[in-house]
Amino acid sequence: MTAPARTRTSADLIRAEAPVLAHNYHPLPVVVARAEGTWVEDVEGRRYLDMLAGYSALNFGHRNPELIEAAHRQLDRLTLTSRAFHNDQLAQFAESLAELTGLDMVLPMNTGAEAVESAIKVARKWAYEVKGVAPDQATIVVAADNFHGRTTTIVSFSTDETARAGFGPFTPGFRVVPYNDLAALEAAVDETTAAVLIEPIQGEAGVVIPDDGYLTGVRELTRRTGCLFIADEIQSGLGRTGTTLAVEHEGVVPDLLLLGKALGGGIVPVSAVVGRRDVLGVLRPGEHGSTFGGNPLAAAVGSAVVGLLETGEFQRRAAEFGVVLRDGLAALVGKGVEGFRSRGLWAGVDIDPAIGTGREISEGLMREGVLVKDTHGSTIRLAPPLTITGEELQSALGALEKVLTQGV
Repeated sequence: MTAPARTRTSADLIRAEAPVLAHNYHPLPVVVARAEGTWVEDVEGRRYLDMLAGYSALNFGHRNPELIEAAHRQLDRLTLTSRAFHNDQLAQFAESLAELTGLDMVLPMNTGAEAVESAIKVARKWAYEVKGVAPDQATIVVAADNFHGRTTTIVSFSTDETARAGFGPFTPGFRVVPYNDLAALEAAVDETTAAVLIEPIQGEAGVVIPDDGYLTGVRELTRRTGCLFIADEIQSGLGRTGTTLAVEHEGVVPDLLLLGKALGGGIVPVSAVVGRRDVLGVLRPGEHGSTFGGNPLAAAVGSAVVGLLETGEFQRRAAEFGVVLRDGLAALVGKGVEGFRSRGLWAGVDIDPAIGTGREISEGLMREGVLVKDTHGSTIRLAPPLTITGEELQSALGALEKVLTQGV
């Protein structure tokens, strides 16, 4: 008689990964097995408050009932056709997303990096066919400390040496200027410039928020100089900052908008380039595509995500509880927190290096039942699901205060 298989512990599973998984991540030593709402549970049944939300992919919480229902409904009908054929979910998804963002057309893809790559291709093609830039001479201006993905083209214009080192030769055609510096941006734009590509808020850099008027200045500059404004809202968009899009804080509308992460509801990878008809209209059949882009399962989930955002509930929650988060962090300044930046339910928190690195603080919070992620030295990021309650948020802030007080 065969003995029953032993249940693998968290430690067993972490050890088992090492020889068979590429070591391109350094996760916290927690093995999540179940999740619901703002909480996750590990293999042993320990519960943790999720204050990262999959880098904003889980804006609507783990296993949001409406999104799960939409996915189940579609799983029972149709999951993939490829774009060789039409499917009955794609039109509704594109119509609703265009209406939500106030733009005209949608190019559906899968991952955020694919959306960025697609926008680069569209911008270059637009520059050659509409603006009249000489063949193969188009440039795109980007900001230092950006994070737009990990493909070879995208890391070509990263200023993070960890992302770049060992991956050259790099793709030409990009100019890097300091973030939040309109004068430097204007100096970099010339007749070859196809687009300016920026994050309205730099997430990976530590939730860096530009000065008031910066996004308005970018919009005015790009319009005046005849190039495109591409806003990467893959992390900042879809309710995270208290508005549907972060650019709404300054009332600007980009020519191309990049969405991902939360667009798939934490269920399937869904991304999109949303833009003006005269810009996305430069693409013709065969020039760009994706087998899984716009698949019926993704479209059904994406439509359900748009439906959640149309109510305004999640934007209101992010704005309301964002005040609680801001005030709670402000009370910790000088008590282990050197400074912070926040907008809505999103914050970058700079910890006193004398207390610990961002990784050490994250590990300390994990022991207190709260999951966060570090970035760049002693900075941690907070981005809970927008379904979080005031009590849960206060609990997370209390855990942070405890870790800062007791040390790591």
